[in-house]
Amino acid sequence: MDDNRKIIHIDMDAFYASVEQRDNPSLKGKPVIVGGNPDGRGVVATCSYEARKYGIHSAMPSKVAYKRCPYAVFVRPRFEIYHKVSNQIREVFHRYTDLVEPLSLDEAYLDVTINKMNIKYATDIAKRIKEEIYEEVGLTASAGVSYNKFLAKLASDYHKPSGLTVITKKNKQQFLDSLPINKFFGVGKVTERQLRNLGINNGYDLRMLELRQLEKIFKNRGYTFYQFARGIDYRPVQPHRERKSVGSESTLSINLNIEDEEVVDILDEICQDVANRLRYSGKAGKTVTLKIKYDDFTQITRSVSLEHEISLHEDIRTNIYNLVKNIKSNDKQIRLLGVTVSNLNDIKEVCTNITIFEYIENIENKTSN
Repeated sequence: MDDNRKIIHIDMDAFYASVEQRDNPSLKGKPVIVGGNPDGRGVVATCSYEARKYGIHSAMPSKVAYKRCPYAVFVRPRFEIYHKVSNQIREVFHRYTDLVEPLSLDEAYLDVTINKMNIKYATDIAKRIKEEIYEEVGLTASAGVSYNKFLAKLASDYHKPSGLTVITKKNKQQFLDSLPINKFFGVGKVTERQLRNLGINNGYDLRMLELRQLEKIFKNRGYTFYQFARGIDYRPVQPHRERKSVGSESTLSINLNIEDEEVVDILDEICQDVANRLRYSGKAGKTVTLKIKYDDFTQITRSVSLEHEISLHEDIRTNIYNLVKNIKSNDKQIRLLGVTVSNLNDIKEVCTNITIFEYIENIENKTSN
């Protein structure tokens, strides 16, 4: 690994809600929720920091959000505007480097090891980017600076909003050791529960486990956890390429039968991961695929094609569960589960023939009864 790389992760602060507050000054300082109508069955797309104080978060049913904060202002999403603002922000990035890897409309990695301005320190570049975004776009961003992507992303989330955190080779272990285990990349609810049951509550506890122990429990993911506990990440910053599908899979810590309850829990976590990736890429898809690999390494896939694109956890999960129900039980045990959404379109293209409000209401509410 090249420890001399200079990586910046930029994450816009409450992006959709901040755009709405910028464009409508009367919303500034108020709890703003971008998403579906609380009188219907919509969900929260995102919310302002004023709303987050009430425990409101993305993917929460709007009805629940309203109960937690009846004074909140609900705003319909304007994805066309968000895309336009995102492009303005990316123009700022490209002043410094062409090695820009967008993760979503509101966040990206930048490799500034060699940059167009010949600026020596990545921290100075991050400061300038934050200032230029604020001056030109009127929004605040948080930045993380480090020598790899994993640490840079952790750093950007450390002080929000409008934060700037640097993780160096000297302080990275202290930072990681104190980090709650659920903050590590790849640790969802099921994995967090497994780790906490083993007495692993933070990065230090994770680092104390030997590689062979982690691989025994988590198979191929064990090596990833071993690396992240030590701040190791080899992934380069890769400029954006058009996605044809979005997927996630998990090798099981123990082999399971299709009827086991743990299969449902694991699939739920995988579906959440896929939904997050779709949200990050601004995509929705019409085809949902379930992948199962058995202990004898044979593999099956089952797919369903839908009339309308979906992107939310609940919708993906419902279709995956329906596919599972139609799989006949056999003597084989499952060692790997995977979920993929394909036949993708941009969310703004999905909404071309209906209002975005209707999209939020109709597409997101199918399983929220």
